[in-house]
Amino acid sequence: MPFGEYPYTIDEKGRVVMPPAFREFVEDGMVLTRGMEGCLYVFPLSSWKRVEEQLEGLPLTDAESRAFVRFFYSGASKARLDNQSRVSVPHTLRTFAGLESDVIVAGAPGRLELWSPARWEAAIQAVQSHPPKPELLANFVA
Repeated sequence: MPFGEYPYTIDEKGRVVMPPAFREFVEDGMVLTRGMEGCLYVFPLSSWKRVEEQLEGLPLTDAESRAFVRFFYSGASKARLDNQSRVSVPHTLRTFAGLESDVIVAGAPGRLELWSPARWEAAIQAVQSHPPKPELLANFVA
């Protein structure tokens, strides 16, 4: 599982160096797409197959399901690390996530997340200000 957070920069061509701690996680390729709270999700190809299965399982007759699939799937872009361990982030995804020159590359269960530093700080502050409900964390710490 990838964990940790690493500050990096995006070069003028929209490429981000993948932190060494995460390179093995995405070495066989990845899918970048829109994430929640204005970040980008980065799934290794093996995990993306499971995501696709879940998206395909959503009811086509439900408007909210269609809207979510549209949001999540239409933004998806396959990518690979180049010889310098960089990933190219498409312009539309950079715009969506507000990624300009700096980026936080963060680990999460089954995925990575790319954040603008301002949004990352706001997301962390929001959790600190409004922690999860105790019942959500009931089995978190034994």
